[in-house]
Amino acid sequence: MLRVCALYPDLLSIYADRGNLLLIERRCAWRGIGVELRSVGLGQRLDPDEHDLLYLGGGQDRDQALCARDIAEVKRDALHAAAERGVVILAVCGGYQLLGHSYRLGGESLPGAGLLDVTTVREEGPRLIGNVAIEVELPQADGPRVLAGFENHGGRTVLGPDEEPLGRVLRGHGNDGRSGHEGARRGNVIGTYMHGPLLPKNAWLADWLVQRALGLDEPLAPLDDALEDAAHACARRAAGVPA
Repeated sequence: MLRVCALYPDLLSIYADRGNLLLIERRCAWRGIGVELRSVGLGQRLDPDEHDLLYLGGGQDRDQALCARDIAEVKRDALHAAAERGVVILAVCGGYQLLGHSYRLGGESLPGAGLLDVTTVREEGPRLIGNVAIEVELPQADGPRVLAGFENHGGRTVLGPDEEPLGRVLRGHGNDGRSGHEGARRGNVIGTYMHGPLLPKNAWLADWLVQRALGLDEPLAPLDDALEDAAHACARRAAGVPA
């Protein structure tokens, strides 16, 4: 049984984020793996021992501010305990920003969970928008792989000196449009700006997340991924990185 929890799904779900959860649920079902999907919202306590995979999506600035304060005041310790236990945490766009130290928005600095050594600032200038592809190397994955998706963010995220990027930008802007890095990863904690949603375009990553969340040493049983491979190839072509 895979126990999945979506954090603030009513507030952080503006980029088809539900599609990420649906893909995980379906791919587990096709393999005979049960999925228990829960949600935890504002003011609700998070039990770090009740879940195998936590998910945060993206939201509007107003809603993100509400979630940032709730994380700082209610859920921060539980998130750290979950990460230390090896729980998989996937955060996309606004959720990625919330896993860092802070997000400075105008004259306000929103607190973050501090799970990733990153800071985000809303700078002057255009939003970073467009198709994006990155090269990643993950533990237990079969060598370097490509993630393809879409990015749309005004924040510029900077990694701390000891933080590891999720991947190297092949096409697109990435964290800040300058560093050549996209996202961040620490153990089983992953933050990324790639949405649209991310996992239906990169089914292999969904399988990797499930494998890590279940603590399996071997990859999941293969599926007939003709449609998933076609979706991935289409996303890569859109970003200008054909297979």
